[in-house]
Amino acid sequence: MNLSSLSVSSASSHPLAPYGWDEGWEAEFAPYAEQGLLPGRVVRVDRGQCDVVTAGGTVRADTEFVVPRDPMKVVCTGDWVAVDPDGDPRYVRAYLPRRTAFVRSTSSKRSDGQILAANVDHAVVAVSLAVELDLGRVERFLALAWESGAQPVVVLTKADLVPDPVTLAHLVQDVETSAPGVPVLTVSALHGEGLDVLVALVGSGTSVLLGQSGAGKSTLANALVGADVMDVRAARDIDGKGRHTTTTRNLLALPSGGVLIDTPGLRGVGLYDAESGVGQVFAEIGELAERCRFHDCAHETEPDCAVRSAVENGQLPARRLESYRKLVRENQWIVAKTDARVRAELRRDWKRKGAEGRAAMEIKRGRRG
Repeated sequence: MNLSSLSVSSASSHPLAPYGWDEGWEAEFAPYAEQGLLPGRVVRVDRGQCDVVTAGGTVRADTEFVVPRDPMKVVCTGDWVAVDPDGDPRYVRAYLPRRTAFVRSTSSKRSDGQILAANVDHAVVAVSLAVELDLGRVERFLALAWESGAQPVVVLTKADLVPDPVTLAHLVQDVETSAPGVPVLTVSALHGEGLDVLVALVGSGTSVLLGQSGAGKSTLANALVGADVMDVRAARDIDGKGRHTTTTRNLLALPSGGVLIDTPGLRGVGLYDAESGVGQVFAEIGELAERCRFHDCAHETEPDCAVRSAVENGQLPARRLESYRKLVRENQWIVAKTDARVRAELRRDWKRKGAEGRAAMEIKRGRRG
């Protein structure tokens, strides 16, 4: 037996294997093992402390040694960390390099990034069918999910509230149009319908559960775990929104395999340097743009714009183009706040468009005269 097979065998039989420990993490942790530190995965973070599941059980540890001033470098749920073997208090000494990270923009004036979950393989976006679909919000979640490096999945919850199969099929089609390359599942956690497909999908790796309050995330988490581990409250009839029954991000090992991170309902989902993610959500617009006359076409007033032509002939929904423009502008604004070069490019672009607009107005006035 060679050394690599021994490593795989030891990792798969490790007590932390149900939480995602593998030979890659074992190799990353080797320098910390030499220092006598213990590996563990963060299952919950609150008030500068975290719960870490280790081979010997779950321990409470302080995170003050891990650059607390940078919101992108604080310890978060899903991190693999090195903790003290004993002591009171115990400390997290370091976290291992993240394979993926789900990040959104904060509501602060600086628009810092806030990391919501780390080392995620699947980003499960829960969307309630109890209220009217907000496809723009779905696209926003998907942009962040693609940017994180995880594979997005859209789960339409509370499918039992749409008993007409034709109506349900139309809703699924609308979401599929807004989510190219993304699996779209319909689930009724109340009746157990559609759960088998979702269980199989999240049965390996780590999944993060995302969505607004009232989307049914906690009910879905309970169904996947097979126990009432998350508090559930009824959503308001008027708008389908619920209270934040989940107030922290919690990592749970699933009985059928895989790991689930449940998150609080996200009312604000700001983009954070998500250019690649936006491009993947609107992949068909990128393909159409290759046929535009100008390589930097903004798809607004430029001549021979293939994207606008696709809207005019019904190939591309106008709503998709408007949503794309909105997310691109928002992402540019976020990036420009921290990148002087991008700020300068945006100013030049705004001046050019302003000059073009004024010239167009002068032409119109000349024709009227």
